[in-house]
Parts: sequence; structure tokens; C-alpha cells
Amino acid sequence: MSEVISEMILPGTYIEVRSEGLIGVGGIAVGNIGVVGTANRGPLNTPVILGSYAEAQDTFGAYDRFSTEAGATPLTLTRTLEQVFKGGGSTVYAVRVANLAAGATMQTMSWRLRDAADATLLTLSATSPGTWANAVVASFSAGAAGAPGTLTLVLGRLKESFSGLSAQDFFAAIRDGSRLVTVAAPAAAVAATAVASVAAAAPADAGGPDGAAATTTELAAGLDLLASQPVNIVVAGGFSAQDGAATMLAHLEATENDGRERIGVMGASTNEPATLVANDVSKGSNPRLVLVAPGIKADDAARVGEASKQVTLPASYAAALVAGRLSTLASHISLTNKDLAVDALAREYTRAEQKNLLNNRVMLLVPSFGIRVLKGITTDTGAFRQVSVRRIVDEAKAGVRLGCNPYIGRLNNSRVRAALKATLDGFLASMVFDEKLIGYELDVSATRAQEINGQAIVTMTLQPTFSIDFIKVIMNLS
Repeated sequence: MSEVISEMILPGTYIEVRSEGLIGVGGIAVGNIGVVGTANRGPLNTPVILGSYAEAQDTFGAYDRFSTEAGATPLTLTRTLEQVFKGGGSTVYAVRVANLAAGATMQTMSWRLRDAADATLLTLSATSPGTWANAVVASFSAGAAGAPGTLTLVLGRLKESFSGLSAQDFFAAIRDGSRLVTVAAPAAAVAATAVASVAAAAPADAGGPDGAAATTTELAAGLDLLASQPVNIVVAGGFSAQDGAATMLAHLEATENDGRERIGVMGASTNEPATLVANDVSKGSNPRLVLVAPGIKADDAARVGEASKQVTLPASYAAALVAGRLSTLASHISLTNKDLAVDALAREYTRAEQKNLLNNRVMLLVPSFGIRVLKGITTDTGAFRQVSVRRIVDEAKAGVRLGCNPYIGRLNNSRVRAALKATLDGFLASMVFDEKLIGYELDVSATRAQEINGQAIVTMTLQPTFSIDFIKVIMNLS
């Protein structure tokens, strides 16, 4: 029987169950990170959910050697993800983008399995476009007369072997067991033909280009793909505030209007205070934008066999590290004085420089029993200077939205509005218990005109918890 009585015609007992009193607010994610960058491997223009740096490498490949030489455009996505996960990130939505010439496409490396007459039986294609698969070494060992042959694919320390006699045998084995390549079914006319050799694609058909020199056009496209994802913190791999702040701010504005609030963390374009203020701080003040300085020093895994692996990374990678650390904290916990997993900074600021940059709303990293965040602030000049306050309000908005949505379409009367108030009251009370709020006022109402128009009015006054940034000590000696 339905739990909502639509009609009573036949004699009997009809029971209506009203569930409004059981509606609550479920869990709210506050630490999901979205990252956009360039890579030589992985799906292009597709959000991918990652839970570890090992997954990031498997999906998007290793990063290339970092260089700041003129014209050098190192790939950014995997290196940014390395810093995100070093900071503590656990749930990351990553988007690979590429800057391709007008009308150009990114080529996928391929190989051909051939018969004794060099006719193609099967075509193998790398699992994703890019230059990564150009390093795959494919070899074929023919068996004795009538015995199966072996196809071997090697990429670094990853080795795959497939045995078979006919094209159909290799198709089935590769389809079910390869992480490096995909394969289309052989034509019926050659399915039973024995495989004799393997050949790589011609040099002109090799994988690539990777589109490493991404511009704000590619950044905007990648951020658009993250707009519908449950992301709380956004990082633009390799982009400084000077280059990408306008694009990031447009994304933050659009997602806030769509009810998907988030915070953008970007690095400065330079470590020099005067230039930093002119180039990066000038790009705008916003309660959802965090500007990080200086850059950091980190080991470059691509510098195999070199005497020193340490490189100086720009502040965009420090921003990724900060984003990862921020994701580990509850919304009301401030980044101020929190430690970061980094060996050294690209530049250490004097006290005067620190004061100047803090006054210009830059989140500074400083050496203090390791490397720490000096003050957890956004670029806002108003009420949302502390990042934690912005995150508290965003969590409250998300919770109220989750609490209100189940009531859409229900009766607009005092009973249902009281249930709605109880739902929101329970959520806000939990925020007080968790010390995210120190108090709140809540009212749910509707005039007769509002009832007729289907409106229920929720009015809240929230008192978020602020963190301690300064302690003043007065000592009286007698």
C-alpha cells in the first residue's frame, strides 16, 4: 500500500506515513581537490578520480625533467599531483589538458602484428594519446613450427607478455590482460592466421604531441570540466596568479552561483616581494582565492643519474602542497602555523618583507621548526580573511542545501516547516558541537502570500569560529 493516501474507496484501514521528522543532513565533503594540468599520458579532457600518487603515475605517467630554460615547458599535472599528495590530499579530481594547434589532434602510438608476408593482422594502440607510449618496446618471438609465439611489451619496469598462435589468440590475450595497449578484433578472414612479427608505427605516426604549453584557454576548459564535480579546493597546475587568476576567479564565481562553492589556491609568479605585489596581488582580492609564496625546493625524480636531484619549483607547486594540507583539515581548523612536507623554500623573507606581503594578503610559507604557513588567509580584505571562516560558511551552505532539498514539493504548512526547522536545527547544532560555530539563530516561516507562491523562508544568523592569529601578553612586574 502506498505511504501517501491518494484515495479511500474500498472499506478498510488506510495508513499515511509522514517521514519529515526523519530527514537529516548527511556527510559533507570539505577536502576534495580538483587539479588541471598537462601530462604525456592519460585520458584527455576527462575528470579522473585519484586516491594516491601511485594512481596518479599509473594514470598520467611520470613527469618530465623540470627546467626553467627559455622555451622549456615542463608537463605540470603529475608534478602538481605529487605535491598535492605530499600535502595530504586523499581525494583528487584530475583533468589532463593540452594545447594543440588549430585543427590538430593528439596522436596515439600504435603497433601492427603481421603475418609471414608482412600483412597486418592486428593493430595495437596505446591506452591513451601522448608521447609516453613511444618508449614502449615491443618484440615478438616466434615459436617452433606449430608452437605459440610470444609478444612482449616493456615500459620501464612494467613488462607484459602474451602468447598465442593466431591473430584471434593474441586479440583475446591482449584484450583481457594489457594495461599498456588496446586492440580491435581481427577481421574474420585473418582471425586464424598465424602471427609472425610486430612493427611499431612509422615515426610520423608516433604518439604526441603532449601540448605542454597550456594557456588560459586550456585552463578554462579544464576548470569547466571540474565545475560539475564535488570539488572543494581547486589548483591550476603550473599557472601563477599573474597568468591564471582571472580564469580561476571566473570559475569560482560560476560554481558559487551554481551552488558548488570552492576555494582556488594559486602561487605567485615570482619570489621577489615588490614584483610579486605588482604582478600577482594586483590581479584581484577575493574571499575564495588564496595566493601562496614563495616557491619550494623539491627532488626531481626525472633527474636520473644526476649529481643533484633538487630543483627550485615555482610557487604554483607550493600552492598544490598547501591545497593538499588544507584538505586534511576540518573546515574550522586554520592553516596558520601548520607544518608542510617540504625540504626548503626557494626564498626566505625578512621580517619586513613578511609584514609587507601579509598586508597584501599573501599566504606565506616560512621556516619555523620545518616549513610552516605563517598565516592562513585569503586575498579578501573583508570578513573572509581567514580561510577557515570561508570554509565554515561554505560547509554551512552545503549542509543547509542538503537539509532543505528533501522538502521541495512537500506541503507548505506549519507542520512541515517545523520539521524543516528541526532538520536545520540539528545540522547547525552539530556545527556548534564541533566548534565550527559558536552560536546561531534560525527561523523558518511563510506568510499566506508566500505559501500561495510556494515559498518557505529560512532566516539564519551564524556566528562562525575564528582562529587565534595573535596573542598579546601583558606582564606586570613588581
